[in-house]
Amino acid sequence: MRADARANHDRLLDVAGAVITEQGAEASMRDIARQAGVGLATLLRHFPTRESLLEALLRTSFDELTTRAAEVETTSSPGDALMLWLRDFVACTTNYRGVVTSMIRAIEDPQSALHNSCVTMRAAGTRLLTRAQAADVARADLDGADLFALASSLAWLGDQPGLETRAEHLFEVVMSAILTDRAA
Repeated sequence: MRADARANHDRLLDVAGAVITEQGAEASMRDIARQAGVGLATLLRHFPTRESLLEALLRTSFDELTTRAAEVETTSSPGDALMLWLRDFVACTTNYRGVVTSMIRAIEDPQSALHNSCVTMRAAGTRLLTRAQAADVARADLDGADLFALASSLAWLGDQPGLETRAEHLFEVVMSAILTDRAA
């Protein structure tokens, strides 16, 4: 990629991250291009769809979550590893308002630009859940899809005006429902 094209690409990602953080995943592509100081055609050359833009923004975060899962798997007890990773998942997905809906759609659509990143990240969480279940500290009746749905609902909750303050309390409630050694 030429230096000027690389600069546009990087600037578009920086601006898109800020705009989506503020306005949500449905922010105007035209507004992102304008704030980045480029035309809409330039934005669409780099990111032909909103989903491809979200994928570029989220890929790094999702790769970090996958790496984080491997890290906590080797450094923490099974229950703690799952809880730490879920907390990181919720924090990551609430960085960009409204991204949870895109993630849920992407998991179900193999053609989605976000599909591979989401599937890999979900598999990392599933591995932590399976490890906690094998250690008999997590409910046996949950699978990776259930875990992803619960974590996504917690991330969605953090996006809702007026409910952000409940998010931490409800995270603890959900963890006590998942991890049998933390049940009240």
